[in-house]
Amino acid sequence: MSQRVNIRKAAPAGYAAVVQLEKYLTTTRIAPLHQELIRVRASQINGCTYCIDKHTQDAIARGVHP
Repeated sequence: MSQRVNIRKAAPAGYAAVVQLEKYLTTTRIAPLHQELIRVRASQINGCTYCIDKHTQDAIARGVHP
């Protein structure tokens, strides 16, 4: 059985950065599709394969062609 990593404890500064990005994206006038692409890129930079997959799927649902 695998255990989940508590990202807040494992990388508090990284977690805070992701939270700040989400706060920014919810207040900006950037198109939702572009917001999702920003999330994909942030996930690529931080190397989270789960988040890359999730945000890529969300971007495709918003109209990005794979």
